[in-house]
Amino acid sequence: MQIIQPHYHAIARTAQDYERMAMSGVVAVAEPAFWAGFDRKYPETFIDYFRQISEFEPTRAAQYGIRHFSWVAVNPKEAENKTLTREVLSQMPEFFQKPTVLGVGETGLHKSTKNECDALEAHVDLAMKHQQLVLIHTPHLADKVHGTKRVLEVLAGMNVDRDRIWIDHVEEQTIRPCLDAGYWVGFTLYPITKCSPKRAVDMLEKYGWDRILVNSSADWGPSDPFTLQECVLEFRRRGHSLQESIDVFHNNPCRFLGQNPKFDIQPIRVEPCARESASRSAVEK
Repeated sequence: MQIIQPHYHAIARTAQDYERMAMSGVVAVAEPAFWAGFDRKYPETFIDYFRQISEFEPTRAAQYGIRHFSWVAVNPKEAENKTLTREVLSQMPEFFQKPTVLGVGETGLHKSTKNECDALEAHVDLAMKHQQLVLIHTPHLADKVHGTKRVLEVLAGMNVDRDRIWIDHVEEQTIRPCLDAGYWVGFTLYPITKCSPKRAVDMLEKYGWDRILVNSSADWGPSDPFTLQECVLEFRRRGHSLQESIDVFHNNPCRFLGQNPKFDIQPIRVEPCARESASRSAVEK
């Protein structure tokens, strides 16, 4: 089965992760810009980082037959520096011309301060002006509900294309308002924080999988890119078909990311005979 990893911080992972992902069916990853573990001081630091994920990382992934795409943004943890944010934003449009850059992300909120909200609005406004996709980070743990509410409030005051905006890291208490508002949402699978594969499948079964993406993020903290494959296994274990699995873990990323023509991987439909064979095999086992 082919899988797309729509939120993956490859810069923090090893070549062996690429190799293992390739062997388990991953055909593409999309890497949002993220926090480096410390607050960067200079716009040039961001620009070099954007160059790394948009120019070098695709060549590393290609060695394992994996397509690599990326996003550019100032992470919300660094958005308190208004001057820095403004200077980086002014240089981001040149990266929209790169053949593998899909849009603006991950922007969003960390502590939901005024400066963070202003930076979120500026990022989304830039993306809309340049017809780019948007990936929005919602806060961790204690501030999850409040921060998600603030994200929705900021977006509600703007003229946006909701089909082109993905609100990530949603959980049980935040998924419904985001879906009801018309946005795409994402579950992020972490072994310690965020969402587990079982909880993700619970939500897929409760809400369906229209406008839902599943990812492992897999950054430099406690994380594992293979929580995504664990989620596929849990989904299949509960009796969902091969086509349903492909729709969630391959076709939904194609549908969202494919709104940018640079992402040219197409959804997959399983042939009827293949579906019947897979069903018979599952029954026999």
